[in-house]
Amino acid sequence: MLGFTTTDSIALFVFAAAWLGYNMLVDHSRFAKTGLNALMNEYRLAWMGQMEFREMRIIDTQIMGSLQNGTAFFASTSLIAIGGTITLLRATDNVLQVFGDLPFAPVPSRGLWDTKVIGLAIIFIYAFYKFSWSYRLFNYAAIILGATPMPASADPARRHLTARRAADMNIVAARQFNRGQRAFFFALAYLGWFISPYLLIAATLAVLFVMWARQFRSDARAALLRDHADPAALTDPSRAPMPD
Repeated sequence: MLGFTTTDSIALFVFAAAWLGYNMLVDHSRFAKTGLNALMNEYRLAWMGQMEFREMRIIDTQIMGSLQNGTAFFASTSLIAIGGTITLLRATDNVLQVFGDLPFAPVPSRGLWDTKVIGLAIIFIYAFYKFSWSYRLFNYAAIILGATPMPASADPARRHLTARRAADMNIVAARQFNRGQRAFFFALAYLGWFISPYLLIAATLAVLFVMWARQFRSDARAALLRDHADPAALTDPSRAPMPD
């Protein structure tokens, strides 16, 4: 009734499996600890460890504000994207006419087109919830940061515990932010379905490869793993070892 074909079903299965599989790989598998996100989490812990012993924490509040602003930007972008998909639903007849003039794309039925658009809207709604929740969690992390006792506190155990809680909250907020960005990347692959289910499969595999490479084979990850054995490399970049 909706005009689904076997190829459409296979393409959607590949899309969903790629998304869920990548989530498992990055967040829950034994390889997760070697990924870029996990390596950055170590620096979040180190950041709060430094914050714990700082008398002036202005730099910490500035960094936290930067994280919140970036998250708010993506949350706003998600709302704009949701509005765009709703507009597509209102312009179905015009869009189908455009597809009818294209030589390389089959004309979808109205039901199939609406299903595709609704699916895209669901992805952006998911991204919005992730970004908005991440923003809230960064707010919580900022509050915990502000509640961390000063170095001169008579209760160092409480100071250390509060700083660790701020780091853990920051890590959770970053994880939600990463999942929102992941939804954006897979939304780009999903757009291929509007042309062809084969393009959806190809675009999904391409996005999956790009995200995997960024997590496990990128220059950013190499920078975190780089061992500056030569102290002079800190002041002379030409003497620093280059990533593979």
